[in-house]
Amino acid sequence: MPSQPVRSVRRTVCVAAPAHVVYGMLADAPRWPVLLPSYVHVERMDFDGAGETLLAWEFQDGCVRSSRLRRTLRPQAHRVDFEQDDPAWPGGTVAGSWSVEPDGAERSLVTLWQQTPNASANASANASANASANASAGTSAGPDGLDADAAGRLARLREAAERWDRLDELLLAFEERMRVEGPAELVYDFLYRVEDWPELLPHVDGSSVREDRPGTQVVVLDTGAAGAGFAAGPDGGAAGFETVRLCFPHAGRIVFKETAPPAPLTAHSGEWSLVPDESGLTVVCAHRVLLGEESLEAALGAGALPVDARRQVRERLGRESRQTLRLAKWHAESPVRRLRQGRGGSRR
Repeated sequence: MPSQPVRSVRRTVCVAAPAHVVYGMLADAPRWPVLLPSYVHVERMDFDGAGETLLAWEFQDGCVRSSRLRRTLRPQAHRVDFEQDDPAWPGGTVAGSWSVEPDGAERSLVTLWQQTPNASANASANASANASANASAGTSAGPDGLDADAAGRLARLREAAERWDRLDELLLAFEERMRVEGPAELVYDFLYRVEDWPELLPHVDGSSVREDRPGTQVVVLDTGAAGAGFAAGPDGGAAGFETVRLCFPHAGRIVFKETAPPAPLTAHSGEWSLVPDESGLTVVCAHRVLLGEESLEAALGAGALPVDARRQVRERLGRESRQTLRLAKWHAESPVRRLRQGRGGSRR
C-alpha cells in the first residue's frame, strides 16, 4: 500500500536560555497558559512518567479551538515527541517533535518539526470539511499555514524562555477562598452568568458575552482598570478586557484567561472551583500572573519595580475576587435562609 503524501516543516531558532530551562517549559504543559499567549488551558489527562495525554484549548484570531495531544517526554535528550488531533489541519492530525540543543552555557538551539497529511492529496469532501474547520479555528491548513504555525510557536517560546532568569520575580500565583453554606448549583450559576455582573459587582461597569458553543465564553469586561492604577485602554479611559472562559459545570470549574491583560500584566489566567463537603462547600478563585517588566514604569510610575507590581496586582485582583465570592455566597445562601425562616415561622 503506498504511503500517504505528507507536508512537513522544520524550523530552528536560537534562544538566550539554557537548554534545561527551555526543555522544562516545553515539558510543563499545564503552565503554558501563563507563559505562552495562545494557550487558554491545558489539562493533563494521564501521565506514566514518560508518556502523557493532554487536552489543550487555544485562542487565535478570535476563536477558541481544542485539541488532544499525545506526548513522549525524553528529558535526557531534551526532546518531546507529539501527535496532535486537531480538526484544523488536513487529516485532523499533526505529528512532530521539539528538540533542544545546548549552544553554550546559557543559549540553546530549539527545533520544531511538524508534519501533516498533504492537503492536496485529500479528497474534495475532506478538503471542504477541513476548510470549514480551518475557518472556524482561524488556521490555514496549507503549506504556508504549517510553516507560519511553527514560526509563531517558536517565537512565543523564545520570548517566554528568555525571561528565565527573572521569572521568579515576574510570576505570581495566589488564591482567595470563601466558605459557602448553600447549594453548589447556585454558586456555579452566579459565576457562569457573567452577563449579570455589571448590575451586581462594583468593579464591573459593563460586560458582553459571546458563547459560540455551550461552555465556551468569550467575555469583554469593563472593570475600570485605568482608574485603579492599571494602564488605560487605547482611548485613554477604562478599557474593556477580553477574557476566554471554559465552563465545566459537572466538575464545578470555570477556567479563564485574559487575552490581552492591562499593564503591568503580560499574562493572567486562573480558575473558579467549587470544593464540596458534608455541610457545604468552599469556593476558590485561583490566579496565575506574569508581569511585564517593560511596562512597569508606564503603568505604575517612574522607578516602579516588580515588587511594587506584585503588591498592587495582588491587592487589586484579590479585592475583586473577594467581592465576587461574597456575592456568590449571598446568592447561594439567601434561598436557604429564607427556607429556614419559613420553616421556623410555620412551627410557630
